[in-house]
Amino acid sequence: MLFLVGTGIAQQSTTGKKPNIIYILADDMGYGDLGCYGQDKIQTPNLDAMAASGMKFTDHYSGQTVCSPSRCSLMTGKHMGNSSVKRNGELLDPEEVTVAELLKTAGYTTAAIGKWGLSKGVDTPNSANSQGFDHWFGYENQGFAHFYYPEYMYRNQEKVEYPKNLNSRDETGAYIPGKGTYSHDEFTREALWFIEENKEKPFFLYLPYTIPHAEMTVPEDSLDPYLALGWPERKKKEGGGGGVHGNEGFGSQYHGGYCAQSHPNATYAGMMSRMDRDIGAIRELISELGLDENTIIMFASDNGPDDSGGNNLAFFNSTAGLRGRKRDIYEGGIRSPFIVQWEGQIQPGTVSDLPSAFWDFLPTACDLAGIESPRDTDGLSLLPTFLGEESKQTKHDYLYWEWENMQAIRVDKWKLLYLNPEKSGASPIYELYDLATDPFETQNLAASKPGLIQELKKYFGEATKNQ
Repeated sequence: MLFLVGTGIAQQSTTGKKPNIIYILADDMGYGDLGCYGQDKIQTPNLDAMAASGMKFTDHYSGQTVCSPSRCSLMTGKHMGNSSVKRNGELLDPEEVTVAELLKTAGYTTAAIGKWGLSKGVDTPNSANSQGFDHWFGYENQGFAHFYYPEYMYRNQEKVEYPKNLNSRDETGAYIPGKGTYSHDEFTREALWFIEENKEKPFFLYLPYTIPHAEMTVPEDSLDPYLALGWPERKKKEGGGGGVHGNEGFGSQYHGGYCAQSHPNATYAGMMSRMDRDIGAIRELISELGLDENTIIMFASDNGPDDSGGNNLAFFNSTAGLRGRKRDIYEGGIRSPFIVQWEGQIQPGTVSDLPSAFWDFLPTACDLAGIESPRDTDGLSLLPTFLGEESKQTKHDYLYWEWENMQAIRVDKWKLLYLNPEKSGASPIYELYDLATDPFETQNLAASKPGLIQELKKYFGEATKNQ
């Protein structure tokens, strides 16, 4: 484990203040869903501009291939060998120390707005408010976060009701145009308020949006430009998936799970562009307040893309050709876009191929705040890379994931996957890929490199020694 000490980088800001930290998280967005990562159908001008004015990472990874454990990794700085949450439905261990708790010791005001996904209820010991966030606004639990027209959400422990969202679907299961309040818009309004409210002091804003997670729905002003393109569609006429009536946390009006959707592809694109528009509004407010040089903004996705809402991943090439998707630990399930902007500190238009992951955020944030990082973090600070000081950048010996009956490690350019016979009943199977020449994981080199496998597989034991 690494023991990292704050480097005092925070004092290098031209304002002489500790930098504000904004981390924006998309939900189920693919590596190839942004223009700056090769997308040619969905318009994402603000995130593309953010990459052009800052740094884009090509080899960054989520914490897990599904959302709750991935978010736990982001908040606690631990990979799946040490995380207290490894699957959806598991809850954060209240004894875990989060990045928000650490930043509060450095004088930061903290907020989480959107989807927490690590507790069941707002007054539990693993809720956002209980885990270091001064302000919370969003869904009560993970299940409810699947839907965009909720009956209610919570601001801290206060229930915020949306009565117009009741009975907001028609007899076909589709949402009635113009009826109700779209939850994503509420998150953006709350985020803008929090920034304005705390502009005079250092703040940490964690903004885990739910876009573009199914269900597929978006207000007409974001949908209509894509409908005009006449894309081919596979209509989703029935609900199902993402919860049905009677399941905990899904609300009374969701009788058939996800909504019916006649244009899921246009809707998916509209959702992405709406999120991009609102990230642009956040960047604009930061600029208007004169906080550009004192605010670092990061953006990533919690795992790979999914099509359970009816959208077509192949149509958008959402994984940019990477193998797999959500619920896989092949690259398409875990490789994430990662964009970082910090005016005056990060050289515009830079690209980094440093292998990095969600568990690096906690030590990076601590370094930004000038405080020590916990001894038990699996991460390392990415601040030297942000500042163009690659010679000072510590690198991982390995990155690690586990899911179902498979484990995976990345060591430099090598990716080794292991089918665990104890969990599957099958014979041990190894897959070995050279990501430098084969990022799409098409050529399994295991049979030709048994010595390398013996060398690399020791990291499986290293990663899981505390289990």
